[in-house]
Amino acid sequence: MLRTQPFFIAILLILSLQLFTYISYADVGTAAWYTPPYIPTTCYGDDQTQFPSSNLFGAAGDGIWDNGASCGRQYLVRCISATEPNTCLLGLTIQIKIVEYALQSASTPSSSGTTILLSQTAFAAITNSSSTANSINIEFQQV
Repeated sequence: MLRTQPFFIAILLILSLQLFTYISYADVGTAAWYTPPYIPTTCYGDDQTQFPSSNLFGAAGDGIWDNGASCGRQYLVRCISATEPNTCLLGLTIQIKIVEYALQSASTPSSSGTTILLSQTAFAAITNSSSTANSINIEFQQV
């Protein structure tokens, strides 16, 4: 009976560690915003129906562009930090649609080289309106 006790203790330890382990399937990157004009886009040209009615859309940076395969992909995006305090609206997650390639957008981004450029509406949805941040750190996940 004493020989099986270490085995059961090990099993209990492993099970209890699982309670404190957070598994994330999301990636971390940066986001900036871009302004109209939003068309033409690399993905859908001048088609106005490409934009979701919520205006929550974005442009893919090189890291997720995937030679255009990212067109139409949906991502959950949340702000996790910024250089300016109180920029992020913590706990808010938005769903965006990729409609553009960041390096070919019709307008200039607020910060170059980010993972995702967000429409003004999308950026404002996850950041404090009084913030002057040009870019934020995000957690994002394809859905």
